[in-house]
Amino acid sequence: MNVHGKHYRTIWLKPDDPAVVQIIDQRHLPHRFVIEDLTTVEAVARAIKDMHVRGAGLIGATAGFGMYIAALTAPRGSADAFMTALRQAGEQLKATRPTAVNLEWAVNRQLQAIEASGGDIETRIETALHTAQAIADEDAEFCRRIGEHGLPLIQAISQRKGGEPVNILTHCNAGWLAFVDYGTATAPIYAAHDRGIPVHVWVDETRPRNQGARLTAWELGQHGVPHTVIADNVGGHLMQNGLVDMVITGTDRTTRTGDVANKIGTYLKALAARDNGIPFYVALPSSSFDWQIRDGVREIPIEQRDATEVKHIRGLHEGEIKEVLLTPPDSPAANYAFDVTPARLVTGLITERGICPASEEGILGLYPEKREQQ
Repeated sequence: MNVHGKHYRTIWLKPDDPAVVQIIDQRHLPHRFVIEDLTTVEAVARAIKDMHVRGAGLIGATAGFGMYIAALTAPRGSADAFMTALRQAGEQLKATRPTAVNLEWAVNRQLQAIEASGGDIETRIETALHTAQAIADEDAEFCRRIGEHGLPLIQAISQRKGGEPVNILTHCNAGWLAFVDYGTATAPIYAAHDRGIPVHVWVDETRPRNQGARLTAWELGQHGVPHTVIADNVGGHLMQNGLVDMVITGTDRTTRTGDVANKIGTYLKALAARDNGIPFYVALPSSSFDWQIRDGVREIPIEQRDATEVKHIRGLHEGEIKEVLLTPPDSPAANYAFDVTPARLVTGLITERGICPASEEGILGLYPEKREQQ
């Protein structure tokens, strides 16, 4: 995607130093565009945990590059010592954000590839680099395909409305900032906009970290997509009054049966959509499926983050980014980062292979090779 007319991915190798991984530090958006250098596993882990990077696909890609950094910095005395250090780095990275399945998937993919490469240490480092790049490239390509598969849904609504703008509600940020490029929930929106189909996006603010108001609104604006930021609780009112044509969200982990874990508040949007007969789609690459679990409500781990995120808010004041207290100082706060939307509330899943029902048979129809994996 473009930032002030220049193309960026969300993560890349520094052009003049391939030992440095560069990211967009999203904590500073939308007010400042900051590029951060990552050179140690500890820095990568901190970037994931403290949300310098966030979003399922980007967390996975960052973990992939984190394992490459681990390979660069691991002891080279013996293959055993090298692999032991990599496994320890993998555990450190996997512990940072428990809900997003892409994280564990990327670490395990790196370890398997490096183990399988055999050979000397340099060969293993080269494998780690190629695998990290492959994870990032696949993420971008899969998101592009999600856009192509989701585009007909928007085209059909546009035709029914006689060319009037298609109003799409999304939640949190499942845009290119949450992946390597294109995004998932936003990919069909960008594809429609780029083809001249009038669209308008209702952007949930997404408390407590305001990823919608800060990130989705910023990237839509950079791409020229009409949008309006709303408070999280406005969505139901808009749906009741015919102002939403469809909902598209992302997901951090989806079960083989179609239950969807996504940013807290997604479940409430799905309930409102069902009550008002509005299609509710979830867009995801295959790396966001957890093929091992069936019951999302009971089995998906829900991250609980620091209560400070609920009690405080950050914003721009007189040219400086500042944090202010919202609540009484002594009031406790709970900060559940995700909720689970049952498959029965999901109209369909938009993947890189196509659109399917949110059911085990629907999903396995697109991914038949996963039938025996559970």
